[in-house]
Amino acid sequence: MLASLKNHLPGILLCVAVTAIATLMEKIEVRLVGGSYLEALVIAILLGVALRVVWTPGPVWNRGIGFSAKTLLEIAVVLLGASLSVGTVVALGPILLIGIATVVAFAIGSSYSICRALGLPRRMAILVACGNSICGNSAIAAVAPIIGADADEIASSIAFTAVLGVVVVLGLPLLVPILNLSLTQYGVLAGLTVYAVPQVLAATLPIGALSNQVGTVVKLVRVLMLGPVVLGLSLFAGRLRNETDGETTDSARPGWPPLRELVPWFIVGFLVLAVARSLGIIPQHLLGPLKATTVILTTIAMAALGLGVDIRTVSKAGLRVTTAVTVSLVVLGLISFALIHLAGVT
Repeated sequence: MLASLKNHLPGILLCVAVTAIATLMEKIEVRLVGGSYLEALVIAILLGVALRVVWTPGPVWNRGIGFSAKTLLEIAVVLLGASLSVGTVVALGPILLIGIATVVAFAIGSSYSICRALGLPRRMAILVACGNSICGNSAIAAVAPIIGADADEIASSIAFTAVLGVVVVLGLPLLVPILNLSLTQYGVLAGLTVYAVPQVLAATLPIGALSNQVGTVVKLVRVLMLGPVVLGLSLFAGRLRNETDGETTDSARPGWPPLRELVPWFIVGFLVLAVARSLGIIPQHLLGPLKATTVILTTIAMAALGLGVDIRTVSKAGLRVTTAVTVSLVVLGLISFALIHLAGVT
């Protein structure tokens, strides 16, 4: 236990240091211009990316950075459940819930068509389509064994996700004034377009608590679509598994992915705390500290996310993959924006 902590500590402390600087910069920003135009968590991402450009962390740092980017962020998602009320979910309405499933299905189809039109192989097209439409790398990891994707296909399909994910987190809030979005509308848009559940926190916290809650719920519904998608692919992917240029790697051996890949532990934890909050099990005086802890952990994780992003990944991903992922994401955004208006979200 102590040895593991010792291995992780340098990277964690580095992320905490970047977070402290980002928080200080936010306070200076408020004092100078009278407002927080760049939240600490956004500044933390930018600082992390900037540091990674001039310095590549070695093995001493990587464990702690990885722990902060993944585990701490997942813990933050769990704690976020304490701020969610059943009323928020009910307020979405059945039309929007059905619309989310429809958006995912349409996005997968359109993304697959775009990838094929750009000349990507069928399995690669499926990986990109599922990653873009459901939950990024998690969807790619779950779908890959079903279709028998090899290591090169998996690596190529996720190479651009890290960079584009950060771009979406940073750029999406800018659409609020441009499109004149309400807090609820922005939450729906973020939940439908941001890749990962934890990244929804980073994209919505700067806008408002309501956007944060709505975005998380929408994103969870979107993630739950992974189960039906994997089931459908497992029924029709036999021919794809046989279309391989070489041996199928152990990391992508055909088969049904583990349950933990379909329903991650932090989603279960989030739902448990949300139910506990709705039932009044969580004392009211704890809600404030839990919310503050969520913001702190998220900011630390965003610093780690920035430190883990190498912008040179874009050049390695290849022009066709980069174009396919980008165009597919734009199409998803347009579909999501249309749903907001068709469903009458205000």
